[in-house]
Amino acid sequence: MTFTRTEIPDVVIIDPEVHGDERGYFVETFRADKLENFLGYKINFCQDNESKSSRGVLRGLHYQLAPAAQTKLVRVIQGRVLDVAVDIRKGSPTFGKHVSVELSGDNKRQLLVPRGFAHAFVVLEDDTVFAYKVDNYYSPENDRGILFSDEAFGIDWKMPLDELKLSAKDKVQPKLCETNDIFDYSVNYYD
Repeated sequence: MTFTRTEIPDVVIIDPEVHGDERGYFVETFRADKLENFLGYKINFCQDNESKSSRGVLRGLHYQLAPAAQTKLVRVIQGRVLDVAVDIRKGSPTFGKHVSVELSGDNKRQLLVPRGFAHAFVVLEDDTVFAYKVDNYYSPENDRGILFSDEAFGIDWKMPLDELKLSAKDKVQPKLCETNDIFDYSVNYYD
């Protein structure tokens, strides 16, 4: 398992070692000890989620406020997505910046999206199965979002905006400058 910090160091790409032969493959997708050793802090994942989507579906940008803030460890089992994490920690040197990484069933790559980040993905291939772990349970009262097309981020979704399929909720999220429901960089959300 290889861990690589992105241009936003708190967002981490994880490349697992794939063992394959003519019979198929085996891959270890999660090791708490290795991840925690790399990060320097503990993560207690408590819920796994999975979605199946067609090409063009965009889910996000989503996050949960404290005390229900979530770290996500995301991956694609089948198909392909562009996965995006946006730093929404006011006072952070990378505030408003984003990381985008292609995750696929073929590359087995994963992305660790820490607390303090909004998360989204756009599906690049039909019948894509997306899975992720979270370290806090879903909390409707703490559920928040930011408009996926906020020009402040400059995200290239790799397809025309008029081809994207969004939920009614995701079409009307506020822009980052229109919300105070974000994180404070000086606060440790892992205590």
